[in-house]
Amino acid sequence: MTIASLLEPITGQPGPARLVHAADWMQGRTLYGGASALVAYTMAQRAFTGLPPLRAAQIGFVAPIGEEIELHAEIIREGRNVTQVRSEIHSGGKTALTAFWLFAAQRDANAKRAADDLADWPGAPEDSPQAMKGQGPAFIQNNFELRYGQDKEADHGATIRRWARLTEDHDLDPVSKLVLMGDVMPPGAMRIMQRMGPISSINWSFNVLDPFTQSEGGWYLAENASQYADSGYSSERLRMWDSDGRQVIEGLQCVAVFG
Repeated sequence: MTIASLLEPITGQPGPARLVHAADWMQGRTLYGGASALVAYTMAQRAFTGLPPLRAAQIGFVAPIGEEIELHAEIIREGRNVTQVRSEIHSGGKTALTAFWLFAAQRDANAKRAADDLADWPGAPEDSPQAMKGQGPAFIQNNFELRYGQDKEADHGATIRRWARLTEDHDLDPVSKLVLMGDVMPPGAMRIMQRMGPISSINWSFNVLDPFTQSEGGWYLAENASQYADSGYSSERLRMWDSDGRQVIEGLQCVAVFG
């Protein structure tokens, strides 16, 4: 189902909205994290047109999000180059997602440093076997194509890396596509769980390194790596690269690990 159908009810006006095609993007009893983040991002974009490119975001996944929601957005501060916007999704009269977006115009660079290259680059996605075919949540089966981004026979510790692309282009702008895709991988902590159990993303913070990215074939290499896991939580590093090996997102996430 095209993401445009999910986003169609978002007019930029505050108040109730009904996501009539939410079922195509559900993960258990809540909207998939990337889709719910995109709903909040789209609300910010449509509420305040003419914003500069997105450079960073902080998102809190507070409660499950379903079909019936209420949307809010406000400008926190608008400077000469940077505009900071908060948008929220309410469900059942309570906050279900809160997001803080940092939009910033491009300036002449006073410091330049390219992101480090990925040491064990997996090669082209077309040369990698398909992953999770017929497996995983329905929203992945219906909306994503995944291929291995690491040798599936080797031990990669607490790191999961996959090539991912949308099965439909959806006519999304580059940043909206990154927001939708950036949370598609399960946490790396799943690889080191002593017994299977549920997991839940609590938050997601990321910096957009290239808001104008156009990756060949729509493919992006997504990685989730647990940096530390204990006491029922995992601190995860989330990164994405385009098909030429240029990093486009640098992120951090806290995940609850149950069971």
